[in-house]
Amino acid sequence: MPVFALAAGAVAVFAQAANRVRAAAGVPSRPIRLDPERIAASFSGDRMLRLSGTPVDGFADLSGFFRVRDGWVRTHANYPHHRSRLLRALNVPADASRHEVAERLRGLDAAEVEAAAVAHDAIAVQVRGEAQWRASAAGCAVAAEPLVAVTARPDSGRPAGTAATAAAPLAGVRVLDTTRVIAGPVASRALALLGATVLRIDPPHLPEIAWQHLENGQGKHSALLDLRDRRDAATFRALLADADILLGGYRPGALEALIGDIGAIRPGLLRGRVCAWGRTGPWSGRRGFDSIVQAASGIAVVESGGDGPGALPAQALDHASGYLLAAGVLDACAIGDGVGRDVTVSLARTGSWLLGAPGRRPDPPLPVAPGEATIAIHGAVTAARPAVADYADHPFPARPWGGDPPCWPTPPPTRVR
Repeated sequence: MPVFALAAGAVAVFAQAANRVRAAAGVPSRPIRLDPERIAASFSGDRMLRLSGTPVDGFADLSGFFRVRDGWVRTHANYPHHRSRLLRALNVPADASRHEVAERLRGLDAAEVEAAAVAHDAIAVQVRGEAQWRASAAGCAVAAEPLVAVTARPDSGRPAGTAATAAAPLAGVRVLDTTRVIAGPVASRALALLGATVLRIDPPHLPEIAWQHLENGQGKHSALLDLRDRRDAATFRALLADADILLGGYRPGALEALIGDIGAIRPGLLRGRVCAWGRTGPWSGRRGFDSIVQAASGIAVVESGGDGPGALPAQALDHASGYLLAAGVLDACAIGDGVGRDVTVSLARTGSWLLGAPGRRPDPPLPVAPGEATIAIHGAVTAARPAVADYADHPFPARPWGGDPPCWPTPPPTRVR
């Protein structure tokens, strides 16, 4: 599939939106330079990452393709709580091995597995072909949505404050980041690249995967708050009142149930949201990840190698959706009228774009690893440089997960040039 067209297109859209923010702030624009190697390295950040010279394994033992009675399913169990839910959905012991899970799945139908996963908030989908997904109610709903949805809300307040420069057009802008995994953190990392002060908030009882934070946490501060706790929720509301942008991946209404009316706390807030399956349709409330969307939407069948379903050479739906979300947020910033706006992207809608794009190749060349110039070394961590080629590196390496106080950092951290 034309993965590079998706990747380069998403990065270009982000770079163009950054120039619109510069223009709105009255600072010089920058030429848009797309470096294929830098883009490839950034989108393959999990494969480029080295910890003390050792690569990381991006998937846990119970994440992957499994044969079932009538075809294939794909599971996702990278996080401990997702693993536990999957095992309960399959009615196997909590310490079951991959072999035991595979044996259990061989006796089940794909639709049966998918239904059990939904019932237990686990993550497993039937591997579908393109036509099957396109004809489904979920596939139809996703295809009808905009690639980047921007809607105005009735609340209004102060516009995002800025001390823009050409290199840092978002200097002075505060981003409160509640996203996890890849797509949302890619968006907040991209905003940090442009000079925004990004504070990521995580729940202490759901630790982030360590390598994932090191790769996607660059340029941000990281703090912990349990929003189920009254005092922590009050701290979060205080942070939100001083924020310009809120990024999230919570299902609609989930955050409000914990902290109250967001529009009342910070009128005019710009909100960015990433989800798996779109804003409408029967799957809109389901959990999902890049690999799961690939499997359910037909991409895994297109990329199959003959022995079973396959996958894209990078988690391109995640990364592209992250840049598209950041671009939408930038355009909302550029308007600068203080009106609250919601910007939404979904992995499935990004996948729908890829499925409909021209340029498929029946015999694509083997991927070539990006060169040494695409990586930066910070102590024991080797990571890909930014996809935007006119930045040599991210503002600073990932800080320890949860190691910062839950307050806005001041003065801003020194940028890496």
